[in-house]
Amino acid sequence: MLNRQKMLFAALVTAFGLSGAAYAADGADPVVAKVGDQEIHQSDIDLGIANLDPQLAQLPDDQKKLAALSAAIDVKAIAKVAQTDGIENSDEFKKRLAFLRERELHNAYFRKYVVNTVTDDEIKARYDAEIKKIPPQEEIHARHILVKTEDEAKAIIKDLDAGKDFAELAKAKSSDPNKSEGGDLGYFGKGRMVKEFEDAAFALKKGEYTKTPVKTQFGFHVIKIEDTRMAPPPALDQVKDQIRQLVMRDKYIALLNKAKEGTKVEVLDENLKKGYEEVSKEQAQPQQ
Repeated sequence: MLNRQKMLFAALVTAFGLSGAAYAADGADPVVAKVGDQEIHQSDIDLGIANLDPQLAQLPDDQKKLAALSAAIDVKAIAKVAQTDGIENSDEFKKRLAFLRERELHNAYFRKYVVNTVTDDEIKARYDAEIKKIPPQEEIHARHILVKTEDEAKAIIKDLDAGKDFAELAKAKSSDPNKSEGGDLGYFGKGRMVKEFEDAAFALKKGEYTKTPVKTQFGFHVIKIEDTRMAPPPALDQVKDQIRQLVMRDKYIALLNKAKEGTKVEVLDENLKKGYEEVSKEQAQPQQ
């Protein structure tokens, strides 16, 4: 389960749209549309795409561009009317504008000194550190034959005792959907199967099969162990995005703590004070 600090960082990334927009490397920013005398540039579309609703973000690229363009046109049209209406002079608008300005400064600083500074070497180092924390876990490679009655299972065990091939018996007699693969369940660790099945399977050695039927909610099983091994760690490519988030979190916390040095933070609301103090303590602790 994620601790409070990890949850806060995940919320930060989601809420503030820290992915950033993609801008042309050569600085080209063509005009793609006009609303009256107001221009909409490619950078506006890129920024709109980067901040689309998560559901719209799943659309094909051409539809995302269209959604971003449509939103930009709507924004330009309404903003012009709102300006004429004098909304920008209201205290409420000025407060919101100040908040948005500070948030965007935060986000830009985050991108510059966190997102854009993560290197492959840092990711690899953090990956190696996380792998060392994973306790060794035994895995077994098993096959099974599932039948409805205990007598059917006992008959299969007799066939195995007589030297018949387990995989062929599974193909002929098992009622499990994987019968065509000879009852092959592949490798799995503890906690993946129902308790009765798991207890019986992990009690066997390589090459052994159960000498008595194993009853579960699904029926009666005959289980054979093809191999045992210590579970290999996930490859770096499989978890690179998650590891990158950990590196970014560490960089962000360090950056945040430095930014707060010499600055007094005082929470006047007693209902919020305790919670904020707990978060601050967690941020000050070494990262796990």
